[in-house]
Amino acid sequence: MSALESQMPPVQRAQVNGIEMAYYEAGPREGVPVILCHGFPELAFSWRQQLKAFEAAGRWVVAPDQRGYGLSSRPDAVTDYDMEHLTGDLVGLLDHLGVEKAIFCGHDWGGIVVWQLPLMHPDRVAGVIGLNTPFMPRAPMDPIALMRMRFGPDMYIVWFQTPGDADAVLAADVEKTMRFFMRKPAALQAAAAQPTEGGSTFAFKELLQRWDSTDAGNQLLTPEELAAFVETFQRTGFTGGINWYRNFTRNWERSEGLPARIDRLPCLMITAEKDAVLTPAMAEGMPGMIGDLEMHMIHGSGHWTQQEKPEEVNRLILDWLDRRFPK
Repeated sequence: MSALESQMPPVQRAQVNGIEMAYYEAGPREGVPVILCHGFPELAFSWRQQLKAFEAAGRWVVAPDQRGYGLSSRPDAVTDYDMEHLTGDLVGLLDHLGVEKAIFCGHDWGGIVVWQLPLMHPDRVAGVIGLNTPFMPRAPMDPIALMRMRFGPDMYIVWFQTPGDADAVLAADVEKTMRFFMRKPAALQAAAAQPTEGGSTFAFKELLQRWDSTDAGNQLLTPEELAAFVETFQRTGFTGGINWYRNFTRNWERSEGLPARIDRLPCLMITAEKDAVLTPAMAEGMPGMIGDLEMHMIHGSGHWTQQEKPEEVNRLILDWLDRRFPK
């Protein structure tokens, strides 16, 4: 039995927003559900330890494979991965579940999406939990141009804009790619901050190609857990997830006029001390933009917080839920 089968509830499927979405559901179907939204390159499987803990605490919890990932649909058009589609999928999931509102919890790219939900679909959101990913104001200019200026042309998000390139590089050796990314904080932090010859930071293409794949140290996942990711991405490739990044400019253009604040909505922000990509400093401005905000830091955690420090993540979220959304 694979880790996906042994560590996750049975997969379910829903027709939402023009796609088929696979999702995993646990806990009693009562109260306000918590929707767990993963990042890149991840899956609903990234939330396996939260699904178990929330179920044990009597909380209704749902983790989807989001558009482009895992067992969910992977449309061909890049524009099918813009923010309107990504938030629309989650609203469609609520319709499928027969609920008016949910608490949305997002990590990495999932965090970007859940912070946009109360701006784009305020009537469907009961609360927001950001894990590593802060609520950020709209950029003053095209964010891809900003990243190119700040981090250089080889920075991974800028690199991702080139059609087909990153897709092929990451898929050439999926096990190496996943082992490179899914490392403990010291290793990934050092790699991320190392500039290339061209002066770029976060230049994951060059860093991945230089990385010695025989390095077994600092691995975060068990062999069985790693296999769940590797086997999935060997089947799907990475294009679906990369296409989320290819909409940064489109999302920025289409977000003009959206609210710049979140008021009267319970929000929780959990930062990770050693996340080199989404640093705690990036969340420092949030109290000025969110009217009802609680913030915590998990010490010693790198980027993959819900997998690195599951007990602490579960404790913080469940405590907040008990106080703000009592059963």
